[in-house]
Amino acid sequence: MDFAPSPTSEALREQLLEFQDEFVYPAEPVYRQQLEESGDPHFHPPVMEELKAEARTRGLWNLFLPHETEWGGGLSNLEYAPLAEVMGRSRIASEAGNCSAPDTGNMEILTMFGTEEQKRQWLHPLLEGEIRSCFAMTEPDVASSDATNIECRIERDGDDYVINGRKWWTSGAARERCKIAILMGKTDPEAPPYTQQSMVLVPLDTPGVRIVRDLMVFGFNDAESHCEVVFADVRVPRTNLLGEEGGGFAISQARLGPGRIHHCMRSIGVAERAFELMCRRAHERTPFGRPLAEQGVIREWVADARMQIDQARLLTLRAAWLMDRYDNKVARSDISAIKVVVPNMTLRVLDRAIQVHGGAGVCQDFPLAQMYAMQRTLRLADGPDEVHRRTLGRLELAKFAPEQPVAVG
Repeated sequence: MDFAPSPTSEALREQLLEFQDEFVYPAEPVYRQQLEESGDPHFHPPVMEELKAEARTRGLWNLFLPHETEWGGGLSNLEYAPLAEVMGRSRIASEAGNCSAPDTGNMEILTMFGTEEQKRQWLHPLLEGEIRSCFAMTEPDVASSDATNIECRIERDGDDYVINGRKWWTSGAARERCKIAILMGKTDPEAPPYTQQSMVLVPLDTPGVRIVRDLMVFGFNDAESHCEVVFADVRVPRTNLLGEEGGGFAISQARLGPGRIHHCMRSIGVAERAFELMCRRAHERTPFGRPLAEQGVIREWVADARMQIDQARLLTLRAAWLMDRYDNKVARSDISAIKVVVPNMTLRVLDRAIQVHGGAGVCQDFPLAQMYAMQRTLRLADGPDEVHRRTLGRLELAKFAPEQPVAVG
């Protein structure tokens, strides 16, 4: 088991660090200013297009994609891990390199399951960074942590599908550049539980698609948007089916495994940036005649944070290694483990960083409060902690289950 970065990964990491220092971090206040001046919380700041052009020029484009294409990609999960971590340090870095969710997962399943026409129409513009996409799976009226509960119906009508349902937390749907949704619904409610669902491609300008509202995250109106969307008698051609009928649940699992590890990789980057801000602040502030950095409790917080970040990173690298060496199924326990461990670790580090910053830590002058809100959401996104603990506990107990007695006679 070797987690040493490959020469390719190490070279790209150095390039990314340079790109972040020279372009991304200086662009953060510009991005915020352009967003605020527009009056539209989902405005696409022009500075982002400048960052994307620079990233492409430097070959820092579509790094997430495991499949080699003319648009980039070809890295293993283990090679991509340190790169996602670097991009995770800034809220805008992943989009600058065309590596932001939910597009990454959508592009991967379009690559794996899309027809040539679907790829031409939707995958290629996504890989070029010309459009954005969203993933419509979660529903407000059912416990969506169990995907077999979804109620959205996809019914055949001649050469079309007719879709009726209500989704929410459809991230990105309010952005003007978001043009396509991958929607999961039931095509056959009478089939076995895991073959009732299918996925279809729904252009957002299709009649009957209505964005009801944008959900806030702990009071933040996130630029990405997280929408409640109604699909009322939405008609799309049956050629918009992704994969095959009844294959929706399997496709969702193919999408969510890599998506979960990408979230964790980026979250480690969030933790590292919060750690750096905490340490710098501890040297700058001097209450009661001594810098915070000289206070014993602060040194303990710093030591704990360093250990917790490194432990979480090693567990994430192990999951990436298992995915590369075997497959997502073999890595299932580790993926569930990191999906619990990493967001909780990052929240602990952020909490200490906020405490060291005092009142400044909860205001807009530092990124910590928004980081905290987004990381707390990750304990729910792509499966809540409890579901992943349930999966991990069941898999571990199965290793020690007594053998069933063989019937005689």
